[in-house]
Amino acid sequence: MKVCFASYQAVMMLRGGPRTQIFQTKRCLERLAVHVSLFDSWQELKRTDVDLVHIFGANIGTYHLARVLRLQGIPFVLTPIFYTRRSMGIVKLSLAADKFVRKFVKGFWSDYAVIAEMSRWAKAVLPNTVVESLLYTEAFGVPPERMTVVPNGVEKRFYFARPQMFSKRFGVRNFILNVGHIGPGRKNVLRLVQALEGIDRQAVIMGRMERSEAAKEIMDRAKKNPRLKMLESIPHSSDLLASAFAACDVFVLPSMFETPGLAALEAALAGAKIVITPHGGTKDYFGEQAEYVDPYSIDSIRKGIQNALRKNRDSGLRERIRKEFLWERVAEKTKAVYEKVLTNKKGAT
Repeated sequence: MKVCFASYQAVMMLRGGPRTQIFQTKRCLERLAVHVSLFDSWQELKRTDVDLVHIFGANIGTYHLARVLRLQGIPFVLTPIFYTRRSMGIVKLSLAADKFVRKFVKGFWSDYAVIAEMSRWAKAVLPNTVVESLLYTEAFGVPPERMTVVPNGVEKRFYFARPQMFSKRFGVRNFILNVGHIGPGRKNVLRLVQALEGIDRQAVIMGRMERSEAAKEIMDRAKKNPRLKMLESIPHSSDLLASAFAACDVFVLPSMFETPGLAALEAALAGAKIVITPHGGTKDYFGEQAEYVDPYSIDSIRKGIQNALRKNRDSGLRERIRKEFLWERVAEKTKAVYEKVLTNKKGAT
């Protein structure tokens, strides 16, 4: 089986969860005898080169590629990596308005219209959570038989991480940790910094900082808290990052939404207690074994962290993630979708 992975152009530069998802899925699929290539926009892709294409990310950055694949008869499956907190009714209304406007204004597209179109063209849609799948069936009209929930995953190495390396380097242990991008509104780091001001515990916020006014405001506020360390991002492959997860007591991800936040999965597998947003399908992964907080409330974030700090560590979540959400398991489910698509394709010819 020959599969080509494709995504939006900036995926490598952003160094976020989608990039990790792509390369970890590739690594584990190749162990299952699936040949995976990466799409190169400077090389022509012919129908005979691959059995199908797997697109990661439903957005304007991947829309034209999906359109060309459809026109050339190259089947593709889609991992949308998309979620919205707007109601199903609002999404449907937006799609109806978009359709109406496009009757009179050519070239007008909304994000929702792009996603809906790509979902219709895809041979299969692979959302990361049950909540995300409901959005696609109810709002975007994807038939349930073309939908398979394939979760995000985590590397087994985080299960064996040890705290000594990070603690020795930075002089902290049993602290509060956040890992992610510093600046984007969705990540909600400013409210987290404000919440930490009322907690008498060392904390570390680590990540790639945007060159923006929002990031500057976060850094200026963080400097006022002597218990808070702000660190540059550590490469995802580094043992030091795994050690940070093992060294912390509580990992906090109070984003507007996550599906489900790869760093939170990695921290949980390393043994950390989790405080996280309830939005985006996080409960599919963390169940009742996490503290869920209102991302709009500094007080809620603070109380969630304090509740987690008072609790003893529970190995139940760690073992559940090791059993259900390793990338090896994700690859098995992904390959099963490919086989179903290709079997249906043969049956239709």
